[in-house]
Formats: sequence, structure tokens, C-alpha cells
Amino acid sequence: MDHMEMHLNGAHATHVNGKPVTFSITQLAEEFGLTTRAIRFYEDKGLLSPERQGQTRIYHPRDRARLILIVRGKNVGLALSEIKEILGLYDLHDGCETQNRVAIDKFRRRIASLDRQRHEIELQIATLEESCQRLEGQLEGQLARGDRAAQRDQTRELTKPLPEQKKRMKAVSAGSARTNGARAATA
Repeated sequence: MDHMEMHLNGAHATHVNGKPVTFSITQLAEEFGLTTRAIRFYEDKGLLSPERQGQTRIYHPRDRARLILIVRGKNVGLALSEIKEILGLYDLHDGCETQNRVAIDKFRRRIASLDRQRHEIELQIATLEESCQRLEGQLEGQLARGDRAAQRDQTRELTKPLPEQKKRMKAVSAGSARTNGARAATA
């Protein structure tokens, strides 16, 4: 008996103390980390078909096994329609041969798709790393030029006269001009 068949047959205990094992929607939601809404959604899509007692849903080991396969399929990126197709093939009663063949085909296609995505991601990472290196080099150059420019500005600021010195220099310049003007007039 293969792994999938064991799950769908409910190879886990189907009876305890002569009573059938059943699960509530809340128990399954907690076990699989799902919301009850998600489980009802899977039911609406025809992936699960719990027994009903009035408004209460009663899930059997087969439903739990199907939910295991649904969650695993979703975790590897299969579409719900693909999962439904695989689950629907169980009832062919051919020892799951068709179901296994279809599952293998879908899994291989998914692997190929993920390989293509991985290749695209690796190219994007390489391009981004190359761009970062180029931009970091440019930034270092800009900072170096900026440091030289900042040093020039700092030197200018240090050699620039203070406001009081400017006033004195203007006064001295004005006095020199008057003195030079007076000398020229007397000469």
C-alpha cells in the first residue's frame, strides 16, 4: 500500500474502543494551523465532503487524510484544481496507479517551474549585487571628491576673515583710499 493510499484509506486508527474516530472542524483547523473558514472553502470547492448531522460537520479519517494532501499540495504551490484532480483519481480503484502517475507528472512540472523561478531569482540577485558594487564604487568616489571639496570649503572658512575683521579691513581700506587720495592731491 503506497503512502497516499494509506492516508486516504485512513490507515491511522479508524476506530477507538469500537467507536469510529471522527474530528470536528475546530480540531482539524487547530491540528493543521488553518482557519475553519479555509476548511469550509475546501469543502465548497469539492475537496472535502464531511458527514453532516444537522449544522454540524463530522470529519472522518479519510477527510483528515485528504486535508493532509490538500495542505501539502498548497505548500508546494499546486493549484486547488490540480489537488482536486489528484484526489479524485483515488476512486478509480486501480491501486492508485493513475493517481500516482498524474501526481508525479504534476510534481515534475512544478519542480521544472520552480527551477525556472530559481534561475530567474539567481539572475536577479546577481544583477542586483553587481549594481550594488558599481553604485558603492561611485559613492566612494563621490565621498572622496566630497571630502576634498569639504576640505577646500573648510580651508576657505578658516582663512575667511571674521565679521569684525571685515569691518576693520573695510575701514583700513577706506582710510588707505583717503590717505592715498590726499597724497595724490598734494602731489
